[in-house]
Amino acid sequence: MPFTPFHLGPALCLGVPFRSYVHAPTFILANVVLDFEPLLVLTLGLNYPLHGYLHTFLAAIVLGFAFGLGMFLIEGRMHPLYETLQLEPETPLKRSRFTIAGVAGTLLHVLFDSPLYSDIKPFYPLTLNPLYGSVSSSDIFLITFVMGIFGIAFYILILLLKVRKTQTLPQN
Repeated sequence: MPFTPFHLGPALCLGVPFRSYVHAPTFILANVVLDFEPLLVLTLGLNYPLHGYLHTFLAAIVLGFAFGLGMFLIEGRMHPLYETLQLEPETPLKRSRFTIAGVAGTLLHVLFDSPLYSDIKPFYPLTLNPLYGSVSSSDIFLITFVMGIFGIAFYILILLLKVRKTQTLPQN
């Protein structure tokens, strides 16, 4: 199923707390970007596996790097939004933090999908998927749901601390 929300759980749980080390918006979006592949397969009726080449570790690294670089290039225009959402640290991040976030996000996507779908070949060019069935779908959904709850809770805590900080600043 394209754009399953379960990818957002790990993205929020890991991206928000570590936003001082990796670019959180890049990491969060990279966790979802791979699902454009099955979306295109379904909507265009392509004769292509639902989870094709992009759902391999090799392609995820390449796509994640390119995605991180692209996010770095649009950072100047998007920074005010990210800052408003409290998703970026106060000090600017280097380009490497964007590419690391992109690669980590796409790899995490493949890692969470591989136990669920038999058509994924994560170790391409090898055609086997030793991860398929290693974890039940209900366990994966539970893990990602719990991660999502922690990620949302942490994000709310950040917002509350920001509000509290602005309320305690002396007025000039």
